[in-house]
Amino acid sequence: MGIFKSGMAKTRQSFFGRIGQMLSGRQITQETWDEIEAMLIQADLGLETTETVIEYLRSAAREERLTHPDQLRRVLRESLLALLDPPRELNISGRDLSVILVIGVNGSGKTTSIAKLAHRLKRAGRNVALAAGDTFRAAAIDQLQKWGERIGVPVIANKPGADPGAVAYDAINAAKARGYDILIVDTAGRLHNNYNLMQELAKVRSVIAKAVPGAPHETLLVLDGTTGQNALKQGQKFAEAVEITGLIVTKLDSTAKGGMIFSVMTELHVPVQFVGLGEGVDDLVYFNPEQFVDSLFDQD
Repeated sequence: MGIFKSGMAKTRQSFFGRIGQMLSGRQITQETWDEIEAMLIQADLGLETTETVIEYLRSAAREERLTHPDQLRRVLRESLLALLDPPRELNISGRDLSVILVIGVNGSGKTTSIAKLAHRLKRAGRNVALAAGDTFRAAAIDQLQKWGERIGVPVIANKPGADPGAVAYDAINAAKARGYDILIVDTAGRLHNNYNLMQELAKVRSVIAKAVPGAPHETLLVLDGTTGQNALKQGQKFAEAVEITGLIVTKLDSTAKGGMIFSVMTELHVPVQFVGLGEGVDDLVYFNPEQFVDSLFDQD
């Protein structure tokens, strides 16, 4: 609970904390509903998700005959929790080699998340390798190699400008030959509105599928938590290009827009698997809906 409470401090203090203060009036009025709605939108839940929450609150208020705003606090927590699904077990067991494809736009924290995920899996006893599939930027390959050295995980790379599909194919063969059981494939930080680059991503996925039947076994989309509702738009574009199996939401400790998780999960219909709650190598943690929601309401 501690890392969620500290990591969500900015979101809690800026918006959700103010909701707690607001729900202290003498009676529920139309102004109460208007204020809750405005607060949820400001917290980056998005219009559709906010409407869903407000409808739930109004229904509960009628059925339970709630009259005081502070009674809505419990119901609000319940309604938010109902929007979230817990992460599932990653599909990375029961075969010689499991392949995880990681996608996302530039600056989302994708490469750092790959390294933190590899560190987490290595600590759990898995034999992990990384593939430097972001060949458009030499700096991206260098960054991944430096992370690999730091966490003690090998990085399979080619020259900048190499075909990303060929890099993925070669990395898979190398991982098989060297006995690794998990390969995490990095990809270029594609602009979500660039059709050609999205097609390239679909091609990489196709190459992986031909090299390992059923692969990639996970396709994880990394979203920058500081971008709020823009993250949802990115997710929708990526979902049009490839099948996404899970989300990694980064930089939640650096933003007041943590409410974006509710809209991203409900509108993309994809579970949040991990969240980034700090800069340390151990600060990529499994998403826990109850701890997440509780951290928004806990008082400092």
